[in-house]
Amino acid sequence: MTSPPHKPAAMTLRQRALALLARREYSRTELARRLAQQDGVSAEALEALLDALEVRGWLSDARYAEQRVHARQARYGSRKLALELRERGVDGAVIDAALLGLRDTELARARAVWQRKFPLPAQDARERARQVRFLQARGFGFDVIRRVIDGLDATDDVG
Repeated sequence: MTSPPHKPAAMTLRQRALALLARREYSRTELARRLAQQDGVSAEALEALLDALEVRGWLSDARYAEQRVHARQARYGSRKLALELRERGVDGAVIDAALLGLRDTELARARAVWQRKFPLPAQDARERARQVRFLQARGFGFDVIRRVIDGLDATDDVG
């Protein structure tokens, strides 16, 4: 007769953190929320662990923000990306640094998103409003949206 399968010992807080970080990047706040779900985790132990992970370079809000922006920039505007990062507890200065280069490509990215969704320009006011709402929901600013919908290039005067 065989013995029952060996049940692995419960993972320590550090092991859980490393297992999560091995899969993908996390912001400090996001990782703290995930780890705090485990019963019996003290706030002091959690903060000490997060500090140690940051010192070793295994946890970085800046790296998380850069990775998140890079992965989602083709589908979303700077406003939506900034909102997502704020919701995940990333500091405003880190967000600004991660979004720094996107401002120059905002019009081109908005135009690409719009063209994938709408093969033809709006034929009436209702369709135009629908296209504007779509781009707003994707996090693009109204000045960029107007240029995309009106077919203006970055060098055209806004007036």
